[in-house]
Amino acid sequence: MRDIAEQTVIATGQSTTGQSNIAAPVVEVLGDRTPAQPPAAGPPPGGDPARMKVRQHQLLSELGEFRRSSVLVPVDELTGGSGGEAPLTVEVAGIRWILAFTGEAALARYAVARGEAERNWRYWRVWGAALLDAAVPTVAESGMPCGVLVDVADGEHGRVLPPVVGVVPEGVAVDGPVSTGSLFDGTEKGE
Repeated sequence: MRDIAEQTVIATGQSTTGQSNIAAPVVEVLGDRTPAQPPAAGPPPGGDPARMKVRQHQLLSELGEFRRSSVLVPVDELTGGSGGEAPLTVEVAGIRWILAFTGEAALARYAVARGEAERNWRYWRVWGAALLDAAVPTVAESGMPCGVLVDVADGEHGRVLPPVVGVVPEGVAVDGPVSTGSLFDGTEKGE
């Protein structure tokens, strides 16, 4: 699998609020790290119900923490000379992923992994909730599902926020509106 840091492309959309710059310092990158893969929807068959309940609580807690936190979203100029900026994204397995970082050190590790430590990185500082509730649907308007990858250069310490109900708005979730149940309670549509 190619390193996700090498797959960066520009998405659509623009904003000029909350911009900052970072000249990525040289930091040590520990070993070959690969990005986490999106989790499969629902619990594994025959799993321990008590253990699944604890994991569901952890997932909801982590999602709530992300929504209440500010994150850094690296941006680049849109092509075509419009002067606008858009978040950096990657496309993996038919899903576009917005890149977000919990701080400048995490963004610097990404810059080093890309071999662009000397680049002056521009970024927006945004709330996680705004990223999930506004940016994801904007990018999804292009016809491709969209999720968020957090701290992609940090291997298993990164987070994957897939485009599923309970994480992103139902209208842009790949599993669509759910009459009962969601990713977090282990039930499927219509159960």
